[in-house]
Formats: sequence, structure tokens, C-alpha cells
Amino acid sequence: MQRIFLLFFCVLAPFCCAKPPELTPHDARTKIEEILKAHVTYQELTPDIMHRSFENFLEEMDPQKSYLIREDIIKWLEPTDELLNFALQSFRNESFTPFIEMHEVMIAAIQRRISLDDRVNLTSLPTDVKVSEFKDLKWVGSEEELVERLSKIKSLQLDTAEKFEPDVKELFFQRMEKRRLNREEELIAVSTKERLQTTLATILKATSSALDSQTNYFTPGEANQFMIQVQQRLFGIGAQLRDDINGFTIVRILEGSPAGMDGSLKIGDKIIAVNHEPVVGMDITEAVELIRGPKGTSVTLTIIRETGEEENLQEEMHYIDITRGEIVLKETRLETLHEPYGDGVIGILHLFSFYQDSTTSSANDLRLAIDALKEEHNLKGIILDLRNNGGGFLPQAVAVTGLFIKKGVVVSVKDNTGHVQHLRNIEENIAWDGPLIVLTNKVSASAAEIVAQTLKDYGRAVVVGDQETYGKGTFQTFTLESVGYGKVDPKGEYKVTRGRYYTVSGTSPQLRGVTSDIIVPGLYSKMEIGEKFAKFPLEPDNIAPNFEDNLDDIPAIHRPQIVKLYKFDLQTILSLYTDELETLKKNSSERMVHNKNYQNFLKELDKKEFVSEDLEAFGESDLQLTETINIMKDMVFLLSENSLTAKAG
Repeated sequence: MQRIFLLFFCVLAPFCCAKPPELTPHDARTKIEEILKAHVTYQELTPDIMHRSFENFLEEMDPQKSYLIREDIIKWLEPTDELLNFALQSFRNESFTPFIEMHEVMIAAIQRRISLDDRVNLTSLPTDVKVSEFKDLKWVGSEEELVERLSKIKSLQLDTAEKFEPDVKELFFQRMEKRRLNREEELIAVSTKERLQTTLATILKATSSALDSQTNYFTPGEANQFMIQVQQRLFGIGAQLRDDINGFTIVRILEGSPAGMDGSLKIGDKIIAVNHEPVVGMDITEAVELIRGPKGTSVTLTIIRETGEEENLQEEMHYIDITRGEIVLKETRLETLHEPYGDGVIGILHLFSFYQDSTTSSANDLRLAIDALKEEHNLKGIILDLRNNGGGFLPQAVAVTGLFIKKGVVVSVKDNTGHVQHLRNIEENIAWDGPLIVLTNKVSASAAEIVAQTLKDYGRAVVVGDQETYGKGTFQTFTLESVGYGKVDPKGEYKVTRGRYYTVSGTSPQLRGVTSDIIVPGLYSKMEIGEKFAKFPLEPDNIAPNFEDNLDDIPAIHRPQIVKLYKFDLQTILSLYTDELETLKKNSSERMVHNKNYQNFLKELDKKEFVSEDLEAFGESDLQLTETINIMKDMVFLLSENSLTAKAG
């Protein structure tokens, strides 16, 4: 499976790249029991979770499925009830026998790999191997199939190697071989103790992630990297990479970042070397560490760029020097634009995250931006652009929603004990009560989904964009939080899913996401992005709607006082856009059908593995936003016409 990392976010280094933590069998059992105690769904290990753990363990050992053959591991891929029950008992006894056996099989597979590599015929390698063939890999069924897979990997690597100068090409192969041997040595281990520690660290990873897609165990090194992410400070170039085996493809460039300042890097460029050191075959986290560095220092990227038409693509190699800078997310927190319309403007507020610090917050900045638009222009409508917004502080999701609604429940949280707590907007000062569109895409997640769905639930806004959002309706806690992000436990830390959240309608966006009222496809609309594509996502559920807030989560003794302060002028369910919605859909659909640029854009989405954000070829910088502005213009017109008709009547 392809792995994607953000260079302006934390990158977690795999434990295999460093000495594993000094764990004992008792430590491993204790960690798992702690995670289970806190988890929203699973409080004890079950045969099903044990089966998942087997699968995860094997993939942790052999992520590219280039060592093990299905016959080697069939007993763990298709375990009997007896084996699963034995594994559960082994956990309780701290013996972990099945996992130790799997590790031994992996060591034997490493020995076999030596002879299989000799069978790879470098003179007759397959041609036209596509990176997409390595997505969602299955375990091979025979040595012949494994040799074929190794040949395809070698073909991709050789194709990339041909781009290097002869001396660099030789260095490329030497370093690839060294990395492979180092990984194998770590798995084999010199001492029995070190081998057991590697096994135990892998067990913790495999078992925690078997509970759900958001629960993870972190080695000490990974936990330290996580702290960097929490602090939201990192020195790098501000690009998002995807591991494509034959290089690292740039799939996103952060606006205002070093990578985006001079336009020298482009979406789709494939990085094959950093400071002239080949990175093909390197783990993505290692490559990222090479790219990151002190502020003000320079890094040289060797990239391959495709040019020309799809039928006649040409590859060009470029050497690009970029000066590293400090990537702080607050630099791109909020962007304010406006579009002229009639005797006024449409405001466009692009909120990149839900932030809060000692000086400001997303809700405060949005309110100031709205006030400025109202003061300087005749504000007709607002587009709240939450595309690419991955979430942030939950209280800020409540506060941002409160800019557009009266008092009422915004989001409800149910934890692992079943306790439900409601988070309410208690502010009476609405910033904007006029026409409102929330623009989302498949990368809008978590807090962004709360805001979009709640405004939709109340009928306060129309949601426009990709068919649905990311679909993350769970919340997690991290063990370092309990000590204020202090010293990392030398035995590792963990992140565990504690509960789900629900909007005022009682609906959780988990897996489902927020569905658009009007679908306007964007860059990510055809990509397999979202919680539903994760390996073991938690299922969604519902609670009762909370439009009528009965304050049932407030202690009875305090309710009378809360009622006096809160239970008046509550937000009701509105029907502002009900009569106009079908017309808005119809007009938008017709515009897109007759827009040649948009149709070409949609064709590109269908045929490419990843589509560049550089849409100049289609004559527009942001087709999705442009159409959303057109929808808002229609909305303002229709609402004003209805208002005039009502007055005339």
C-alpha cells in the first residue's frame, strides 16, 4: 500500500531504523491491557482481534510482501479457532508463542531470499512495470511468483537508476543493498534478547492497530517525532510525498512554503535523490529526514519530471536547490478573498485548520474577517472553504459554528464508558446570518466535518464539493498528554481511540463523512481517500438528535441556573434553502456539463493516478471554487427574488 507523509507535519521514523525499545514480555502485555482499558469498543482481546494482529504482524515484518510466500504463513492468515484461542492464552501467559514463530518464519524467508535474488535475470526484466501494480499487494503463492515480484521491483529501480550519472548509479545500488541488509540484520538480530525486543515492539504495533485504524503504539523515537507535530514547528520545504517505489512523488505543495515560493517544484515531480544521495528504495521516513534540516540551509533535490502529451510522455531530470524554512501551520491558517457580485461582494473564507493559542483563534480570526468584509463591502454571501482542513481543536469547531447559528448543541461526544457530553454554542452574537455555503472535499476531516454537518443539520448552510468528506468521527488520546508532553517513556507511548463524536442530528461522520448537497468534483474526488479505506476502521453509530436540548448531561443541581442563562433564543431547524436547492443543483450541473475546461478536468481525474493541483492547463486556477462562487451567486439571486415576491404578496 502506498504511504503518504507531509513534510510540514511530523514524520514517524519506523522502529526498525533504530534499536528497538528494551521491552519485556510483561511490558508488552501491560501496554496492551492499558490500551484495551481505554478503547471505545474493545476492552479485551478477542479471536477476531487476534486474527487481525496476525495479519498486521506479518505486514510489519514484510511490508512489500517480497520475502514471505502464502504457504509459509497460511496457518496465521487463515487461523483455526484452536490457534486463536492458544494465542489469546499465550498473551495472558506473556509467552507470545505464535508471534515468535512468525518471526522465525520471516528469518527463514530472509535466508531463502538470497537464492531467489540470484534467480532474477537482469537481462530479461519485465518492461512497462507500473507503480499501481504495487498497490494493495497480495501474498504470492509460489517461489516463481515471488521471483516475478522481485523482478518487477528491480525493473522499477533500474529504470530510475538509468537517470543517474554512472558513479551515482553505482552508489545508488550499493546503498539500496546496504539498506536491505541492515533491515534483515535487525530482524535476525545477533542476540536472542534483541530479537525478542523486536518481536515485542512489532506485537505492540500489530495488536494496537488491530483495534482500529487510529489506535497506534509508538516507539520512543516515534513518540518524540509526534511531539514535533503537536508543537506544529518543523524546518523543511513544505511538500507532501508519496512513496512510489521508484521514487517519491510530490502530491501537494503547501502555499507559502519554501517548496511553493519560487515555483521550481511541481506536483507530480518524482524525487530520486537528496543532496545527490539516491533515495529510491529508501523508507519514506528516511528520505524525509534527509530533506528536513536547519532553517536557512539549502537542500538539493534531483527530480524526474514528465512532459508532453500522455501518448508521448518524455522524462526530464532537474536539480533543484531549495532553502529550508520554518514550516509553522499558523502561516496558512486563514485566507480571505472576495468576489464582486452586483452592488456587493461574496466573501470567501478559506480556513485551513481549527487553531487556538495565547493570542488568537480560528473563530476570532473568522469573526474579524467577516466584520471587515461587512464594513468594507455590501456582503451578499459567504463561502466557508474547509477543503484540505484536517481538523484541530474541538472547542474551536464549536466556536466557528457559533459564528453562524444561535445558541444550541453543536457536537456530542460519547466516550468508552458510554457517557455522552454535549458541546454547545452559548454565544448570542452571530457574525453572519445571510446566505452561507460550506465548501468541502475528501480531505476535510474531523472538526471540519463537525462544522459542515452541524450547519447542514440546522439548515443554516448548503454543503458543496466532493461527494463526501474524509469520514473521521472518532477522537483519540495520547499518553504523552497526561504528562504535558514531557519525557517519553523508554518503553514507548500509545494513541488510543476513546470515543466517537456526533453532530446535533445524532449522526456520526465516522466512515460516512459529510455528503454534499450539491456535488462539485475537485482534485481529490476520484481518489481513494478517507477513513473507509483504512484497514480496520470503527463502524459508525448514532445517538438521539439534540435539537431540543434537555441538558441531560448537566448535573440536575445545576440545570435551573443553566436554563436561565441558556434556554432561550435557541437555534431552530431552518428551511432557508429548501425551495431553491433543486434549482441550484440543476444550474450547477448544466454549467459543468457545458464548461469545456471542467469536462477536460474531469477526464484527467479519471485517467491519472494523481492529478496535479496546477490547473492552468484547464484555464482556471480553481475550478471547484469557481463553480461554488457561481452557486452562491444563484443562491443570492434566488433568495432575493423570493424575498421580493413575499413582500409584494
